[in-house]
Amino acid sequence: MGFNNTTDMNTSPSKFAAYVIVVLSYLIGGGSLLIWLVFLFYGSLNLVNFGMDETAKLLLNACLCIAFFIQHSTMIRKSFKSWIAKFIRVDFFGALYTISSGVLLLALVILWQKSAYSLVVSQGIIRWLFYVVFFMSIVGFNWGTRSLGSFDGFGTKPILNCLHNADTPRPTSFTVRGPYRWVRHPLYTFTLLMIWSCPDLTLDRLLHNILWTFWIIIGSILEERDLVASHGNKYRNYQSNVPMLIPRSIRPAQ
Repeated sequence: MGFNNTTDMNTSPSKFAAYVIVVLSYLIGGGSLLIWLVFLFYGSLNLVNFGMDETAKLLLNACLCIAFFIQHSTMIRKSFKSWIAKFIRVDFFGALYTISSGVLLLALVILWQKSAYSLVVSQGIIRWLFYVVFFMSIVGFNWGTRSLGSFDGFGTKPILNCLHNADTPRPTSFTVRGPYRWVRHPLYTFTLLMIWSCPDLTLDRLLHNILWTFWIIIGSILEERDLVASHGNKYRNYQSNVPMLIPRSIRPAQ
């Protein structure tokens, strides 16, 4: 579903399609994120069992992760945005990106194959500590998104602005608030904590955690290049004072 740059948002079909995309972005994007959090908390939901051997299970799981990584990292690149702008309105890109990511994340959770090999099973206070870290990481993630101010997690704000004839907000200047005073990528830090705060570690979950950790680290490095290109010396100074993912102390950087 798409619109070229000559489409008039005031026509009925375009407005209807815009509202459909907004709803799908919230349903698929938000729904997939919630289901993935359940997956992280409980482990594999074992929704589909293909009867594979262990090697085939791990291979399929790895492919599901890599498919999500490729989509997520490719669509966010400026070159892809420039190319896709030939076929759809720029205002729709964020929501379509969210929908695409949500579909692949749902596929990952639904098709994920659970390994029969259990590596770690935590009990007692250790198990509850893992649960505390998980839920505190969700709180921290929410703190990080709120600190961004104009964060548009579902990519719907440009569409809604067009539908309501609102002015497009100007890009905000580079500011450091909340957890960004401790690490440059707190959303990634809290995501890593959620990923690894699993009291029961099976072979398939270990594969998931390793792949996602490498992807997050690589994504952080690539994102840093874009941020330096956008903010120049301000971001370079920020890099020199604040660590990327792991805080150096309990006190925020000055």
